[in-house]
Amino acid sequence: MKIAMIGHKRIPSREGGVEVVVQSLAMRMAKAGHSVTAYNRRGKHVSSGETVKIKEYEGVRIKSVPTFESSKLNAIVYSVIASFLALFGKYDIIHFHAEGPCSMLWLPHFFGIRTIASIHGLDWQQSKWQGFAVKVLKFGEKMAAKYADEIIVLSEETRQYFLDTYGRETRVFHNGVDIQDYREPNIIKDKYGLLKDDYILFLGRIVPVKGLPYLIRAFSELKTDKKLVIAGGVSHSDEYAREIRDMATDERIIFTGFVEGEELWELYSNCRLYVMPSDHEGMPLSLLEAMSCGAECLVSDIPAMTNVLCDYGYTFKKGNTEDLRKKMARILASEKRDTSNQIEYISKNYSWDTITEMTLELYKD
Repeated sequence: MKIAMIGHKRIPSREGGVEVVVQSLAMRMAKAGHSVTAYNRRGKHVSSGETVKIKEYEGVRIKSVPTFESSKLNAIVYSVIASFLALFGKYDIIHFHAEGPCSMLWLPHFFGIRTIASIHGLDWQQSKWQGFAVKVLKFGEKMAAKYADEIIVLSEETRQYFLDTYGRETRVFHNGVDIQDYREPNIIKDKYGLLKDDYILFLGRIVPVKGLPYLIRAFSELKTDKKLVIAGGVSHSDEYAREIRDMATDERIIFTGFVEGEELWELYSNCRLYVMPSDHEGMPLSLLEAMSCGAECLVSDIPAMTNVLCDYGYTFKKGNTEDLRKKMARILASEKRDTSNQIEYISKNYSWDTITEMTLELYKD
């Protein structure tokens, strides 16, 4: 088949969950012999600020689409341009990712091109989006519900939402993860002085929905010689990132910025505890990765997290700093548990190979 992917920032990258999903699917589809084109965004707002010029990655054709630098406009402008360009690609399937880019899904539909929409989360519920941005996200959601040939959602809660709101049936396909071997703490020892079981880890974008203020306040009141490592790039605003850093006056807190590659897997492999205090999630890829590396995990008790965690970790009451502090203290005071069954559970239930096969079967149907 000839397939197009629209909606991510760019691949290859780990700037967000959408990027990981698009990259993981596109690579495997190309390896299986399909022709896959990914429409990347081009501009200084992407990744490190350099314009991306890559034309091909792991068999996936890359087409870069210019867009505005404004965080409020770049996604919608990109999706308009990418959707018009895709009309001339003679694709069998155009796969739109995330609610905002789905606002243009109607266009290829009217030209008779088959479309798939992947809703990675109800983005308009996140506090970082306000006013016009919320209207665009809800419009994209409506376009997906009305015109997409098939809709993929990541959780049972989102499936029920589409059924209740639009009377629209959807398919629940979870995200996946590639099981990694254990990494010795080499890079993180040299860069940050971190050793095995030496720190608590948060790994994700520095955005309001991730609940970092709860974690920073709870950790600051925690009597421990462990460090708190906050690993992740800015994906909302520099002002919010400054607010978070200003909160983190405890000298035990380390900010690494955006991490990837071996450094990323070393951080997962060697943390004493992984904490994800989010108020809202679609499908938490970072939690899957932490669990796949054998990390003990403590997460907020929202369905998107507890459904993934199953019986293999710990929860605290969402937004409750004191409960988070007590749970961290209790876990750190106890003996570290064997997580081999946890790794096996993730391997069996969250395989990218299986998810790619399911997605291709949906395309064929």
